[in-house]
Amino acid sequence: MKIEFNASKRELQGTGASRRLRRTGKVPGILYGGETAAQPIELDHNALFHSLKQEAFHASILTMNLGGQKQQVLLRDYQMHAYKPQVLHIDFQRVAADKKIHMKVPLHFVNADIAPGVKLQGGVASHILNELEITCLPAHLPEFIEVDMKDVSVGHSIHVKDLQLPQGVEIALHRNENPVVATITVPRGTTEADLAAGEQAAAATTAAPAAAAAAAPAKQPEKK
Repeated sequence: MKIEFNASKRELQGTGASRRLRRTGKVPGILYGGETAAQPIELDHNALFHSLKQEAFHASILTMNLGGQKQQVLLRDYQMHAYKPQVLHIDFQRVAADKKIHMKVPLHFVNADIAPGVKLQGGVASHILNELEITCLPAHLPEFIEVDMKDVSVGHSIHVKDLQLPQGVEIALHRNENPVVATITVPRGTTEADLAAGEQAAAATTAAPAAAAAAAPAKQPEKK
């Protein structure tokens, strides 16, 4: 998804100037990074507020139109009012195509409803992590990383190193670190008999296609 937005250079700085700016429906911000000096900026509050509701706005390379010049940036931080739906300040970082970036990207969980642990064993899928910190070149930045739970049974988990990563993407981990991303647990009140029945059903479901293939008659070679 390509996201483009407008910003203007901000001339006046300081607490008083920022307060006056907010009263006019603008948001003060800063653009930094690269070999260029930091540039104070201002943005339209309503447009920015709606953009912040988009998941992709937080984990994508954005195109900022600043004074007629377009540049690639990342959203790095923003500050909200304590109780009002108001953006108080926002930070963007310039992006260089040949330099790796560190970003937190969201995780999208799929197929939990057909996982053996849920469908057959009555378990509940739990998301332990909702985002991951990655390293990659800007061109390889994914909007999200998919977590496929279709093979997970009760008591089993998916770890970070089990994930299929997009090309050029690395997860920022410490040595020997491999945290749990998702797991399927047993709800309270589930008995061992319930688990055993679920495991038998899961085994039968897995074995059925293999048994059917073995029982099928062998295909005879065609006569020439």
